[in-house]
Amino acid sequence: MKTPWWFLHKTPLAFLLVPVSWIYYFFAKIVFLFRKIGVYKSRRKIICVGNILAGGVGKTPIVRAIAEFLDAPIVMRGYKKSAKTGNVGDEAAMLARAGFQVHVGDRKSNLVLLNRQQNETGPIVMDDGFQNPRIKKDISVLVFDQHLGYGNGFLLPAGPLREPRRAIRRADAVIVIRRARTRRKFKLPDGIPVFYATAKTISPYDENEKLYAFAGIGYPKKFFGALKNLVGKRAFADHYQYTDDDLNKLVNIAQRRGAKLITTEKDWMRLPPKMQNKIKYARLDITIDDNFWEWLGEKVKCLH
Repeated sequence: MKTPWWFLHKTPLAFLLVPVSWIYYFFAKIVFLFRKIGVYKSRRKIICVGNILAGGVGKTPIVRAIAEFLDAPIVMRGYKKSAKTGNVGDEAAMLARAGFQVHVGDRKSNLVLLNRQQNETGPIVMDDGFQNPRIKKDISVLVFDQHLGYGNGFLLPAGPLREPRRAIRRADAVIVIRRARTRRKFKLPDGIPVFYATAKTISPYDENEKLYAFAGIGYPKKFFGALKNLVGKRAFADHYQYTDDDLNKLVNIAQRRGAKLITTEKDWMRLPPKMQNKIKYARLDITIDDNFWEWLGEKVKCLH
């Protein structure tokens, strides 16, 4: 589904949903405590990269960078699997295409399988799972987008927060992706290492080329705002599975406006091969400050 418009604003509808969010959190907390029984402790160290917002903060490039730095396999759920992405989900397909060893499905089962590789002793990167108490994490890193901040500050479904802000204190570190605009009241707790990253959207086209953009991600406005010479845009639901009719309409609109179609890498992974040959994607490059890598290297070294 599309990210609800009220997630970033304290609208009357958001306030009406606050009592529902309390009920949601109460039951989520009970489930969380129940699932802590019989927690799984991996032989290999687990580095969890997660968030407390419901999607769209830019976590996948951070996972990619950390897995590359550690030369580690990635374990992930594989959200919204489909035949177009090899039944592993767009994020998993994107990481596998980049050459990473990706294990999709139940995280605990995949960790058990990786633990049986007796010759392997290196760490494992777990994409998401900060709210999963079934697995003991050795290092937890939370990712935030400076522009999104905490959204409207409410819990699901009144806002984007999966759990209250105090949950940040369970993390070992926070990575904040810098933006030109910072959401007011976005303040992180004291005592937790905070590192910064810079995101840059790289278009495959010349700056003078007219572009028509489409995206089915959590917060498509971020993608649209990063492109130049945009003559049109279309937002779809997060992880949207494009139909032939959708794509034909997009092609026709772009042609009428004399523009090239462009999308995100995640969306491109969900396109049929014939359309992948016609439509290009803008690459998202993330650069994390050097002091994070120094911190992570020392942290991993101390775990052995």
